[in-house]
Amino acid sequence: MNIIPKYFLYARKSTEDDDRQVMSIEAQLFEMREYARRENFEILEEFQEAKSAKTPGREVFGEMMAKVEKSDGVGILAWHPFMSTPKFLYVYQVSLTMFLRV
Repeated sequence: MNIIPKYFLYARKSTEDDDRQVMSIEAQLFEMREYARRENFEILEEFQEAKSAKTPGREVFGEMMAKVEKSDGVGILAWHPFMSTPKFLYVYQVSLTMFLRV
């Protein structure tokens, strides 16, 4: 039995730190989709948000986390907001966090 890992993609670009976070949401999604394809991950849903992480209340993030809590064995792929070169992704899955250089 071959189990394919399932992930949500989360792309966020701050509305405050444009100089520090260079990658657009579209570019982040492209890189995460490519990584998921190479690793044979199934993408269940993509979430996009243009909001600062400094203050609470990211609605899209909250919606995604609610879906993660209801799902069994679903992970999250997210771009590290301040690392654009070399490329870094966060891979979260059931209390396991890996920091990958891709």
